[in-house]
Amino acid sequence: MEIGTIEDGDIAAVLDLWARTGLRHPDNDPCADIARARNASDATLLVGRKNGRVIATAMVGFDGHRGWVYYLAIEPDQQRAGHGKAMLAAAEHWLRARNAPKLMVLVAEANAGVLGFYEKLGFTRSPVVTLGKRLQ
Repeated sequence: MEIGTIEDGDIAAVLDLWARTGLRHPDNDPCADIARARNASDATLLVGRKNGRVIATAMVGFDGHRGWVYYLAIEPDQQRAGHGKAMLAAAEHWLRARNAPKLMVLVAEANAGVLGFYEKLGFTRSPVVTLGKRLQ
């Protein structure tokens, strides 16, 4: 798998991957999320390609205090082949280049089955409660 940043021609495949992996949420506009990541200096959307086909994504952002990974998605027929680990390593590399001291991921309660994957990679549960408020 080759990892790079999203290109214009990748958007439809990325949206399809997110839909098929359950990462699309009715409260979020994924096109707006992609546009914000592409236009911000403190965010990026990494795309993993295999034989030219989008098989993985990781949106990465740095708020000045913590680095965050969102939309980590792996093509279902490509899961358990090390692609998730590679995408997180690429996200970590991007954040280290910006001197981010910490990498965080948010996992939806409905996706709790993925927690073991993160724990194997050294992530630990933080004793926090995340609260949100829609601004738009």
